[in-house]
Amino acid sequence: MNGGKLMSTISAHIVTYNSEEDIQGCIQSLLDQSYPIERIIVIDNSSNDKTVRIVKCLKGVELIENKVNNGFAGGHNQAIESSTSDYILVLNPDVRLQKEYIALLIEEMESDDSIGSATGKLYRDIQKGTLDSTGLIIKKNRRAFDRGSGLNDTGQFDSEQYIFGVSGAAAVYRKKMIEDLCVDGQFFDECFFAYKEDIDVSWRAQLLGWNSIFVSEAIAEHGRGWGEDRKRKDIPIKIRRHSYINRYFYILKNDSFVYLIKQLPCIIFYEILGISYALLKEPSLLKAWITFFTKIPLMCKKRQEIQTRKRKSTVEVYKYFKGWW
Repeated sequence: MNGGKLMSTISAHIVTYNSEEDIQGCIQSLLDQSYPIERIIVIDNSSNDKTVRIVKCLKGVELIENKVNNGFAGGHNQAIESSTSDYILVLNPDVRLQKEYIALLIEEMESDDSIGSATGKLYRDIQKGTLDSTGLIIKKNRRAFDRGSGLNDTGQFDSEQYIFGVSGAAAVYRKKMIEDLCVDGQFFDECFFAYKEDIDVSWRAQLLGWNSIFVSEAIAEHGRGWGEDRKRKDIPIKIRRHSYINRYFYILKNDSFVYLIKQLPCIIFYEILGISYALLKEPSLLKAWITFFTKIPLMCKKRQEIQTRKRKSTVEVYKYFKGWW
């Protein structure tokens, strides 16, 4: 109870895959939260390290072991389906939350029913003040980024504000929004498997009239699996292909034909550079286009449902599309 009012409930969901180095610290940061967490659910995507053994030794944690790797999207959809909480915290295993993280985000979300998602200030290195994400931004060429990524924190992002969307590394989603955004029973599109599914959700949320907010006082540290010190060649080609082609999936599903034409010069400029890079440096990436073309009918069907349910004006959505590069 909070002043005679029942507190909203929240469950925390973590999808793991060979996360033995991070998972215990991540869960401990959840157990240390000032805001009570109804359930902590870990979906393990067939790890072959000690992840499962570690999780089984931790009290108050529900573990679901998948026999195959369902990806980030599939794993989190599993957890969401089993949860009845008012809010869902989607959390990467390499994130450590400070004690008030959840409380601060829920406080802001409770003040405005239009807020469907929220994030705090994520650091890549909290000691050095190196930022990882203060929410998602998107450019006119349809590339999306973590706002502030790699910058030194000088207080430039300390104002609370609405943003295009939130990174799936440490995002709180309102369950009502999750239910509203589901297409074919999926919140995260499982065609994405890994990377950019949070961008797709953010764009869909904007179209359907939900707002996202950044709360600077909520602090976390994100180790980031695809870090600056990790070379692209160390990332499995399957994952790189998903990351590459998923951008085209979220464009096909969510974009406005009018604004696509209006902003075509910057899109074409980026496409020329992007395809040239792929041809010269990573030609194996281009095999992802086979997947894209086979899934066009499915994506068009999803697009039709999303666009039919659109509630926010096109101008309001595209105010977040800033900059050429």
